[in-house]
Amino acid sequence: MRTKVWGNRRTITLGRPAVLVLALVTFAGQAQTVYRCEAKGQVTYSHEPCVGARAVDTTPTQGLDKSSGVSRKGVDVRRAELDKVMGDAMRPITGLDDSQRATLHRRFKLPHAAKLECALLDSRLESQEAVERSASPQNLHAAQWDLFQSRKRYRELNC
Repeated sequence: MRTKVWGNRRTITLGRPAVLVLALVTFAGQAQTVYRCEAKGQVTYSHEPCVGARAVDTTPTQGLDKSSGVSRKGVDVRRAELDKVMGDAMRPITGLDDSQRATLHRRFKLPHAAKLECALLDSRLESQEAVERSASPQNLHAAQWDLFQSRKRYRELNC
């Protein structure tokens, strides 16, 4: 990291490793669905859905250092814990659990039409996932294709 002073302005220049760490910390707080895709014997993981994808739980650990047993939590983890406590306190008033509150927060700035489509996709995805789980081998590809299309649209809308 280098600091330059130009008149009364100070600028900070970050090296590549610092920029990478900053980007990782910035995006670490944003939860994204990760999909496990299999094609031609190859397994790939991506934030983009594919036909026949399986959603993977990527919930991070909450900052416990295994070697010392001491809790070392970053700002994002402490913020998430505070959000959870506030959500629990507000639950009797709002009636929303943590995931519902996070979804509401994420969709707050979306246009009204996108909010409506996201709500429709919520129920559609649940039913399509159930159809995929119970599909016969003859109908599996069609069920996976429908689920793929819905997941793709869900991602495009930033639901």
